[in-house]
Amino acid sequence: MRRVVAFLCLVELTSGILQGYYTPILTDIARHLGIHDADVNWFEAAQLMVSALAVPVLAKLGDMYGHRKILLASTLVTAAASWGVALAPDFWTFLAAWSFQGFYVVWLPLEIALIFSRVHQLPDGAARTRRAAGVLVGALEAGVIAGALAAGALVEVFAGQLQLVLLVPAVAVSACWFAIRFGVPESRERSGGRMDTRGFTLLAVGLLLITSGLTFMRLNGAGAWWPWALVGAGILVFIPFARFELRVADPLVDIRMLRGKSMWPVQLTAGLFGVSVLGAQAPLSTFARTDPALHGYGLGLRAGQVSIIIGVYVLALLVGALLYPVVTRRLTPRWTLVGAAALVGLGYLLFLPFHDSLAEALANMAIAGVGSGALVAALPSAAAAAAPLDRTAMATGLTNATKTIGGAFASAVFGIALLSHVLADAGAGAGDAGQTAAPLAGYLTVWTICGVTGLAAAAALVLVPRLAFSDPAAAVPRLPAGSH
Repeated sequence: MRRVVAFLCLVELTSGILQGYYTPILTDIARHLGIHDADVNWFEAAQLMVSALAVPVLAKLGDMYGHRKILLASTLVTAAASWGVALAPDFWTFLAAWSFQGFYVVWLPLEIALIFSRVHQLPDGAARTRRAAGVLVGALEAGVIAGALAAGALVEVFAGQLQLVLLVPAVAVSACWFAIRFGVPESRERSGGRMDTRGFTLLAVGLLLITSGLTFMRLNGAGAWWPWALVGAGILVFIPFARFELRVADPLVDIRMLRGKSMWPVQLTAGLFGVSVLGAQAPLSTFARTDPALHGYGLGLRAGQVSIIIGVYVLALLVGALLYPVVTRRLTPRWTLVGAAALVGLGYLLFLPFHDSLAEALANMAIAGVGSGALVAALPSAAAAAAPLDRTAMATGLTNATKTIGGAFASAVFGIALLSHVLADAGAGAGDAGQTAAPLAGYLTVWTICGVTGLAAAAALVLVPRLAFSDPAAAVPRLPAGSH
C-alpha cells in the first residue's frame, strides 16, 4: 500500500505544479495575450466548467472499468492540453487548451477511490484513507509551492519568452503518465453498468445555459434581463435532470445517495468551498500585482514576489492537510470539518479591514490556508466513507465536481465584480496597467463572498450526524446503494 501511495504522490505533485505554476504569472499571460485583468477569470471559469462536466463522467467510468484506466486517460488529455497551453499562438487556442487542462481535477477523487477500494475491508479502513488523503494533499501542496516558486523565477530569467516558461508543466504532466502506467495497480472492484448519456446531456445543457448567462451578463451588464433568463433556464433544467436520475437504474449522479444525511452537507460544502479555493485565485494574484502608487490599493509586487506569497499560503494548506487526520483523533471528523470551513470564512473576511500591507495579506491567507488544506484532504475521504462501495469514485468525484462548479460560477461572478468599476481613467501616464487594473470595490466583493460561503459551509456541516465518516466500530451503518 505504501508503494501505491508513493506513486500517487508523484501524480499529486504534478497536480500541484499545474495549480501553482500559472498563478504568479497570470498578469504576464494577460499582457502577453493583450487582455484585461478581469478577463483572466474567464480562463478559470472555462477550465472549471470543463472539469465540472468531465469529472462526473470520468468518476463513473472509473467505478465501471477501473480507476487506474481512467486516471491514465485523463492524464493523457491533460498532457496534450498542457502542450497546447505552452504552444498556443492566440487567445482562443490558449483558452481551449487551458479549458481541457482541467481534466486533472479528477485525479485526486480517483486516487482516493483506488485507495479506499484496497483498504475498505480493514477495521480502520476509513482512518487509513484519511491518512493517505493527507499525504496525497501534502504532495499536492508541495507541488504548488514548487510550481509557484519556479514560475516566479523563470518568468524573470526568461523575460519576453513566456512560451518557454509555459513548457515546464507540459513536461511534468507527460512524465506523470509514465509514473501511473508503471507504478499504480488497478483497483479491485468494478460496478459495471453503462454510461448515462441522457443524464450527462441534461447536466451539460444546464451548466452551459447558466455559464452562458453569466458570460452575457458580464458583456452586457447585470441590468440586461435576458442573461438572467438564461441562468434561470439553466437552473430549471436540473429539475428534469434530478427526476431522470431518480428513475434510471444506473445514474450518472445517484440522487438518492446525495440525499443521505452524511452526504449532502459534504457536497454542499465542496461547492461553497470552490468559491474561494478556486474562484479567488486570479483576483488574489492581480490584487497583489496592482501598484498602490497608481491606484491607492494593492501590494505592488513583482511575479517573483507573488510566488513567495503563494508559497506561504500553500504552506498553510500543507499544514492543514497534515493536521486533519491528527485532529480527527481528538475530535470527530465532523467537528474537524466544521472548524476547517470556519477558518476559511474567517481568513477571507479579515481581508475586508486588513489588506493594506503584505503582512496583513499573509496573515489572512495563512488562516484561510489552514482551513482550506484540511478541507482539500477531508472532503474526498469523507465522501468515500459515506458512500456505498460501488459508488466510491462517484461520491469522491462529485466533491470535486461541485467544487469546480462553485469555482466556475465564482470566477464568472468575480469577473463581473472586478470589471464593474474599471479604472479606465486611472490618470495620465498610467499606461496599460492603469487602464486594466480592477477596482478595490470589486476585490472587497470577492472577499466578502468567499468569507460568507466559508461560514455557510461550516453551518451546513453542523447538520452532519455526530459519528459520520468514522470507522464502522464508531460510526453509524452505511446505507446500501439506492437507499434513502
